[in-house]
Amino acid sequence: MLLKSARLTFGTLAVIFLLAPLVAILPLAFTSSQFLTYPIPEFSLRWFDELFTAAAWRRAIFNSLVIGGGTTVLATVLGTLAALGLRNWNLPFKGTVRTLFLLPMVVPAVVMGVGMQVLFVQFGIASSYFGVIVAHTIVAIPFVVVSVIGGLGGIDRRVELAAASLGASPVTVFRRVTLPLAMPGILSGAVLAFATSLDEVVLTLFVAGPNQRTLARQMFATIRENISPAIAAAAFLFIVGTIALAIIALLVRRQIAARRGG
Repeated sequence: MLLKSARLTFGTLAVIFLLAPLVAILPLAFTSSQFLTYPIPEFSLRWFDELFTAAAWRRAIFNSLVIGGGTTVLATVLGTLAALGLRNWNLPFKGTVRTLFLLPMVVPAVVMGVGMQVLFVQFGIASSYFGVIVAHTIVAIPFVVVSVIGGLGGIDRRVELAAASLGASPVTVFRRVTLPLAMPGILSGAVLAFATSLDEVVLTLFVAGPNQRTLARQMFATIRENISPAIAAAAFLFIVGTIALAIIALLVRRQIAARRGG
């Protein structure tokens, strides 16, 4: 009983520690003041209005949606294919290959940014939307791989073997059996890929040009030039958007699980 109470207390303190910065900054998105200070003089939506009326912020939001969408599609496809390949039991050096896929999660972003900048200049994709999408995809793929591997791990291989024994081709088995069963993990990976793209700043600083300034980069530039409550409003959109995507993915996963159970 004492151990259970200690675990509950520790978990509660950990959640408070993680959420406290959000609780502190989000109310400032609704301040009428020009400074990030408490107490709030009065509640106002002026900073949300600035996000959607100021040209720099509008462009940053558009760029984030375009780059984030492209990154999500590319990272989800490549990460799912990689996870399917790593699922093969006969794959030589399977552990080493999996580690290589996860390296972008641990390599310093500055090191990757410098390398990508040099490489992208050689290929002529530096300071372009495609270059930024590729850079974000590289750091997003590991999250998709981990998520999809977890989803594939819950699939009974005998179901796929049964479909194959009934005459289904490998493509049909993948499309009608493996893909639907792995869809919850794929959706979770897609949400993580989009969130990773939205949050990426360092790589964007290295590979993006002035026309590809994302919302995260605009926030970073605003902090350096003039700390404005518009940053808090942008952070509010970040968090609400990510939570909305996570809820949608959760609802879809439950719907898939309900159909599977039925």
